[in-house]
Order: sequence, then C-alpha cells, then structure tokens
Amino acid sequence: MPIILTGFEPFGKERYNPSGEVAKALNGKRICGETIVGVVLPVAYRRTISLVEKMMEELKPSVFLGTGLAPSSPVIRIERMAVNLMDFRKPDNDGDKPVDVPIYEDGPLAYMATMPTRDILIRLREAGIPASLSYSAGTYLCNLVFYAALHNTVRLGLNTKVGFVHLPYELRQAAEKDVAPSLPFDVMLKAVEISLRVTLEELDRSLVATKRT
Repeated sequence: MPIILTGFEPFGKERYNPSGEVAKALNGKRICGETIVGVVLPVAYRRTISLVEKMMEELKPSVFLGTGLAPSSPVIRIERMAVNLMDFRKPDNDGDKPVDVPIYEDGPLAYMATMPTRDILIRLREAGIPASLSYSAGTYLCNLVFYAALHNTVRLGLNTKVGFVHLPYELRQAAEKDVAPSLPFDVMLKAVEISLRVTLEELDRSLVATKRT
C-alpha cells in the first residue's frame, strides 16, 4: 500500500509554502519498501475535502501524513488532535470563509492521531531536529485535512495510520521578514522522512506480533 504525503500550495501573501515543496520532493521516493505519493493540495476547503476522500477511497494508504506551514513556530510541530470544526479567520484561496461549521455533520467532536507521535518526537530530537508535540492544529485547512483523513479512515474501515506535521518557515521566507523562526529545507525533509519511517517500523512490528498470535 502507498504512503500519502500532502502539503499545500502558497496562500495569503506567501509566495512559497515549504509543505508543498516537501510533498513534491518526496513524491515517488520509497521508505521501508513503501512508495510515497506526494500531493500538493489547494488552500480551498471544498476541493481539498474531495481530494482527501478520493485518495483514501482509491489508494487505501498504509500511512497518511499531512504537512502544513505554521509561520510562528520555531520547531517541527507534531499534531496529536484534529477537531470537527472550520472557523476561518481569513478566506481560503477560493474566497470561502466558513465560521463555526463542522467539517462533517456526522463526525465526532475530535480524533486523535494514529501515528506514533511521541515516538516520532523522540526520534526527531535524537536526530538533532527541534520538535514538539502540539494539541491544536488550528481550525483552518491543516486541521481540516488532518480530520478528513482520520474520518475517512474510519468511514472506509481502513487501517491507515494518520498524522499531521506543521513546518516552520523555510530560510528563504524568513530572509524576507524582520523576525521569523525558520529551518533549512533539508532539515524539514529529514523530519518528514523520519516521521514516516518511525510509523512504518511500528506497522511492521504490529504485523509481526499479529502473525505470532
């Protein structure tokens, strides 16, 4: 089964989005024998929900990892919870601005990530990559992708491991601003690869344990 890795196109005043560039850079790469399908999503909630649903139905991935830009973050943020809420402070790239609207009317209030978030945190720090656990992915498109992937995993009866990682500015973005935390692009690539590797290693251990029983 493939790995789905998503990022976003630029939005707002940003001309560059490292999450979309990470998805493009890792598209077609293999980790632990699994092929990465890197997808750059539109910053438009109606189109994005449809794309996530289609990918989950057609690809039935072993892992779904979403990534997005967190401009104020100085570290890699490993998200642990997705909430069933769209509450946009600004319109998306299609001009839509839902406020206090559930992502899915029939969905629960929240889902927890099913990727091994704490194990990922430990491995990132061991690799010298600044990282933290986060308990809010916001109420914009990043949270929407995270929630939609988890909800459709349940809806379709899949065993997909789902997670979301927020990335800081890349160096070229920070260079255009007065003060902005940032990380080099190769560090962000490494962080995403480690996140996927840790998850696939856990899946392999689970399969071995299941066979033994």
